[in-house]
Amino acid sequence: REGVLTELLARLELPLASWFVDNPHLILSCYKGLNSPYVALFTWDADNVPSLKARGFEHVHYLPLGTDTERFHPRVRTRPEWRSQVTFVGNSMLSKVGHRLAEARPPKALLKAYRRIAAAFGESAARSVSDFLRTEFPSEHAIYQALPSVERRLAFETLITWEATRRYRLSCVRATLPLAPLVVGDGLWRTALKESGWRWHEAVSYYRDLPEVYAGAEVSLNATSRQMKGAVNQRVFDVPAVGGFVLSDHRPQLDALFEPGREAVSYSHPAEIRDLAEFHLRNPSARERVATAARRRVLAEHTYTHRLERLLSVMRGIYGPGRPTATSPQQGAACPVRS
Repeated sequence: REGVLTELLARLELPLASWFVDNPHLILSCYKGLNSPYVALFTWDADNVPSLKARGFEHVHYLPLGTDTERFHPRVRTRPEWRSQVTFVGNSMLSKVGHRLAEARPPKALLKAYRRIAAAFGESAARSVSDFLRTEFPSEHAIYQALPSVERRLAFETLITWEATRRYRLSCVRATLPLAPLVVGDGLWRTALKESGWRWHEAVSYYRDLPEVYAGAEVSLNATSRQMKGAVNQRVFDVPAVGGFVLSDHRPQLDALFEPGREAVSYSHPAEIRDLAEFHLRNPSARERVATAARRRVLAEHTYTHRLERLLSVMRGIYGPGRPTATSPQQGAACPVRS
């Protein structure tokens, strides 16, 4: 956090590529002076590119997620308990919200307001919790700013994001209840979703079991975290890779990765989920056409091989032979280290 490694790499003229697949601002906020010319940032969310450049990083590039087609490929067989008309795989977020509450230790005023703030943030187009608080909840923003450590402020930002995600995710799953969905995730789903008519399965191994879970679903529901209001998550690549059909919430960056309607089907609001799911359950040929086209696109453009080829190409373009030598950065300032 003091910038020692970054300074050492610059002195050695050894470039560093850092690929963020989580919110970079929640990570970089605890680091100062790291905008070395020998650091290239890659982010899975194109919305982060301007704000990262504004922080002084010279080399910032968009690099979306992808999939491992050695693991995620069509399965002929899947376990009977994983067969379902509609499947949702994901965390209930209840435990995550609780942990962030404990880390943030918000004063009473923020504790009383965080659910209201999270609900409003989830409905807004705002990308940054801090900016959203500043404009929409100025009184609470002042209290948040007064929290005595970077860690507690970041924990509160994450708390708002996770609570917004929890609410949104729950509303999306509830929309599928008439279709007897299978929910795969932590046991707190049984606390969050008290209605009947759905099945629960404990969380499974991403690497060993998840490909078969996706293969057993006629429709895989995707509900993206509220920390990424423009970007897409892993499911839009993994599900088509196994030959499955994914019904995803619409994200602006989705349209650049898959052709809408032909390679991807999406909803703009949870109220649309049931009708779209029912249509594709009644029309397996339409579902198969989308799944086949999406898999073809994944194999052609969206594997981790493609992503690493892109990363290496960018790095060679910046730091390859004949490129000008960069100057060393200044030593970074210290940030409190969590014990």
